[in-house]
Amino acid sequence: MKFLEALAQQFAGKPINWDEVEEGLIRADLGVPMTTRLIKTLQEREAWSVLGIGDVIKAVRDEIAQILPIEPTLIRQAKGKPTVILIVGVNGTGKTTSTAKLAHHLQIGAIDHNRPTQVMLAAADTFRAAAIEQLGVWAERLGVEMIRGQYGADPAALCYEAYQTAVKHEIDWLLCDTAGRQHTKTNLMAELQKVKRALGKLDLDAPHETLLVVDATTGGNALSQAREFHNALGLTALIVTKLDGSGKGGIVVAIQDELGIPTRFVGTGENIDDFEPFDRKTYLENLL
Repeated sequence: MKFLEALAQQFAGKPINWDEVEEGLIRADLGVPMTTRLIKTLQEREAWSVLGIGDVIKAVRDEIAQILPIEPTLIRQAKGKPTVILIVGVNGTGKTTSTAKLAHHLQIGAIDHNRPTQVMLAAADTFRAAAIEQLGVWAERLGVEMIRGQYGADPAALCYEAYQTAVKHEIDWLLCDTAGRQHTKTNLMAELQKVKRALGKLDLDAPHETLLVVDATTGGNALSQAREFHNALGLTALIVTKLDGSGKGGIVVAIQDELGIPTRFVGTGENIDDFEPFDRKTYLENLL
């Protein structure tokens, strides 16, 4: 995440080259609109003061601080019925692993501290080889029930069945892990819309949360993914994986700035506990 560190090293003791600053901010995945706004703000300030790299970094931090929510956005838990979380994303972002990590996070009472919570998984990725088995291994480790179907089965029908089972068993949280799909494939996005409609037949508010899993290292492509999934489904938040390993991290800000979609969780490793709520203060501290 320390994408400002490179700027500090690059311009230490040297005159500021605005083209290079702009390039560095875009390379950090802050996005063109925000980078343009930052450069304009900095250049206006230069008219009445001599800027050093420290001023640049402070201005970038201040601008980011205004964009990110001050308080973390919590998952909205439905009252008296299962809270349904639809988890979506392109292939290879760590979606299934993130689903398991979120299940563990909810299972240990991270949202409702007053009592243990019951979690159920729906293996709605019925296309990727071994996807059902992968989620099944996690379900066994966590000791949670998982609804599964045959490969090639209709994911909308499976999620519909999973909701009915969750109601019957008085489950608190139902997590639907969907198949990874390219955001540019209209037919595959339509399939997700069908899943959403199927859940809505049982509960007008379901899914209560639609979380997009994005890989921080994919840079600007993650913003494109967020745009398309948001247009199709109405995303409520992000799970960002590999945020620690990325020398960038600005994609969190770019998506919040353009689409108003907050980052709710971050994944930082392969272990079940390498998952935590996104914290604005920690993020800002880690910029340098």
